[in-house]
Amino acid sequence: MTAQILDGKALGQKLRADFRQRAERLASQDARPGLAVILVGDDPASQVYVRNKVDACAQTGFYSERHVYSANVEAQTVFARIAELNADPKIHGILVQLPLPRHFDADAVLEAIAPDKDVDGFRAENLGALTRGRPCFIPCTPHGVMKFFEEAGIPIKGREAVVVGRSNIVGKPMALLLMHAGATVTVCHSQTRDLKAHCRRADILVVAVGKAKMITGDMIKPGAVVIDVGMNRLEDGKLCGDVDFASAKDLAAFITPVPGGVGPMTITMLLANTLESAERAANAGANLWRS
Repeated sequence: MTAQILDGKALGQKLRADFRQRAERLASQDARPGLAVILVGDDPASQVYVRNKVDACAQTGFYSERHVYSANVEAQTVFARIAELNADPKIHGILVQLPLPRHFDADAVLEAIAPDKDVDGFRAENLGALTRGRPCFIPCTPHGVMKFFEEAGIPIKGREAVVVGRSNIVGKPMALLLMHAGATVTVCHSQTRDLKAHCRRADILVVAVGKAKMITGDMIKPGAVVIDVGMNRLEDGKLCGDVDFASAKDLAAFITPVPGGVGPMTITMLLANTLESAERAANAGANLWRS
C-alpha cells in the first residue's frame, strides 16, 4: 500500500479561487475583506509566516495591514493598536503572530481582540463555544484538517481518532472537532503511557507536538489516515514533520506531507475566517440599512 497524498497546496488553491470571487462581490459593495497582522520582534520564522499571510491576502483580493514592532516594545503600545483595529471597519480579522516576547502576557493580548475579529479562533470565549459546537471561528489548523477529510471523502463517524498533542491551538480544538463529527477520540501527550499502543489503534491519527519524526511506521495502523501538523527543521536545513514520512507512507491510506500539507491549509482557513467575518459585517450592515 502506498498512501494517497493529501495535497494542502492544491486544495488551498481550489478554495482560494472561490474566496477570491466572494471577495470581489464584497469589494463591489465597498466591503472588501481586511486582515491586520501584528508582529512583535524579529524572529525569522515569524517574519516568514507573516509575509506568507500578507501575500495570501493580496493574491486573494483581500486588504491587509502589517504592524511590526521591536521585541522591546511596551505591551501597552500593542494593546492600543489592537483597540484601534477593533474599531476599524476596514479590518475584519486581527492576528497576533505567536510567540510573543517574554514580557507579554500572550493570553491577555489574544483576549484584547474583539470576538468578531478573532479569526485565529484563540480567544477563550471562542474556544469555549467550540466545546458546544458553535464557535464564531474554528481555529485555522484544525479547520484545515477537517477540510482535508471533507474534500477526500474520508469518513469520521464511528472511527477511532487519536490526537497526539494537547495545545489550545491545535490538539484540543482538533479533538473537539473530531468528536463533534462522530469519532471516538483519544488525546495523547507527554504523560501518556505506551503512546505506540494508542497510535496503533487509530483509524485517524493527527500529530501536533513539534518533535521531528517521533511517530514512526511501526506506530501506525495499516490503512490509517495520518495528518502531520508538525514543522521541524533538521540540522541539514531541511523541513520535516512529526511523522517519519518515509516509513509511514507505505502503511497509511492517506497522509499529509511536510512541507505542502497542513501548512498551506492553515493560511487558507485564516482567509476563510476573515472572509466569513467580512460577510457577516456586510450582512449586518445591510440588515441595519433595511431596518
